[in-house]
Amino acid sequence: MAHNEKIIAASQKHPIVRLPEGQVYKYGTAGFRMRADLLEGVTFRVGLLASLRSRKHNGQTIGVMVTASHNPPVDNGVKIVDPMGEMLEQDWETLATDLVNSASDQELVERYNNIAAAHKIDLRSPAKVIYGRDTRPSGHKLVTALADALVAADTEYVDYKLLTTPQLHYLTRATNTEGTPSSYGKVSEVGYYEKLAAAFAKALRNKKVEGTLTVDCANGVGGPKLAEFLKYLPQEVKSHFSVKIVNDDVLRPEVLNLECGADFVKTKQRAPPSPKPVPGARCCSLDGDADRLIYYWHDPDANFVMLDGDRISSLAASFISDLVRDANLSEEVRIGVVQTAYANGASTTYIAEHLGLPVACTPTGVKHLHHVAQSYDIGVYFEANGHGTVLFSTEAIRAIREKQPQSPAQKDALETLSALVDLINQTVGDAISDMLMVEVILAHKGWTLRDWAMTYQDLPNRLVRVEVADKDIFQTTDAERRLSHPEGAQAAIDQEVRKYTNARAFARASGTENACRVYAEAATRSEANELAERVARIVQQFGSK
Repeated sequence: MAHNEKIIAASQKHPIVRLPEGQVYKYGTAGFRMRADLLEGVTFRVGLLASLRSRKHNGQTIGVMVTASHNPPVDNGVKIVDPMGEMLEQDWETLATDLVNSASDQELVERYNNIAAAHKIDLRSPAKVIYGRDTRPSGHKLVTALADALVAADTEYVDYKLLTTPQLHYLTRATNTEGTPSSYGKVSEVGYYEKLAAAFAKALRNKKVEGTLTVDCANGVGGPKLAEFLKYLPQEVKSHFSVKIVNDDVLRPEVLNLECGADFVKTKQRAPPSPKPVPGARCCSLDGDADRLIYYWHDPDANFVMLDGDRISSLAASFISDLVRDANLSEEVRIGVVQTAYANGASTTYIAEHLGLPVACTPTGVKHLHHVAQSYDIGVYFEANGHGTVLFSTEAIRAIREKQPQSPAQKDALETLSALVDLINQTVGDAISDMLMVEVILAHKGWTLRDWAMTYQDLPNRLVRVEVADKDIFQTTDAERRLSHPEGAQAAIDQEVRKYTNARAFARASGTENACRVYAEAATRSEANELAERVARIVQQFGSK
């Protein structure tokens, strides 16, 4: 009983904000994400769920990250990380939604106890949670609410303070594998830097990285963390790996993600206005919590050329499949690439036909891509927005590390693959880790960004947002590529698509607002724009019925 009273007393310090009639808090791919002034009570309740989740996993450590990634500074968010650094199991997203929407403190305690009973969780058993936050000022208040929940639920915790989201995922897995044969690295922020720095040096294999890389850090947590990482690089790498960090102002909260960052570059299809773009310079952008990455450059004629998640995916798949072949592992290791419907059709064709690799398509949301990528020995997955990673199965890692090389070339390939296993963050998309992977591949190939951009030509595309009366009537099938409802809408879209060359289009409901997103691509820019407008009109027409 004392346990319940502690939770009620603590909850009263962090009351939940009631939403307007008919609206509920919903745990999605990004956890709970919204205006920060709505989140204090939500974060308290997430703390209670994290403690239950830890006990469900026999006291293994659960992570909680407080961030709103690429959203504006007024927003924040909170999400749970499972023991191996993966996203919260989908069934528990529903539990999170139910617990947070408890109408009163009494009902909150009842639902908390009901979850424990239904999942056979012993509330007296040990539990441990670790957490971090990005640079948003609202994070202070939210982690205070989180800590109060953990104390009320008798849960041990560690506050890692400012972190990138991928660092929190790393620390969660490292904590749970410490002292085991599958140890993921030292349990500290320094351990993360040391692991990546050593793997980067090893993967480069004395290849030189040409020219300076300009990294736009979205004025978010990635700026100070990237600067810290660079200190851990061996001297021989520092001498030729030149990084210029820009947009790293974390002292003015209002400039977070403002006209900079990966989301800005991808959606606006142009470089951040500040600092002024330099023709020919190799540039990339991270997002506010450093889990997305987009590369770009301006050619000598000042044309903007973007290398997004699709490009990173095809680059990684090409390089890794060559290494697997050179290591004579093609019989033992199956490689696959996972995309969403938003992937440019030209990238899908290049991967399937030129690289000869299987391509799977999943609904939007990295949790779906991550799950399918796990079905391959090496699974490459990226969303077009630049969020993604490469997963190596336990069997693939064993094959790479135990294979006896029969030639110097095979030895090189095996050692590079082994270094990539450590360099690539296996838990989640990590902009810093992915950036280092891209730099390794470009160094090995001796490529500039122009060379990379010439591997295939993107089909012109257009994304349109359409406001509708009720987004829920738009239901999809075939990994969100086709509408099953409302009836007749997909047939009307198909009719329009048939009028254009190399064209495709789809519509899907937004996850967060009463709107639909329409994506269209075709052989020319004008055709893609025209097709997008026509499909948008179809969505409007069916959405107003």
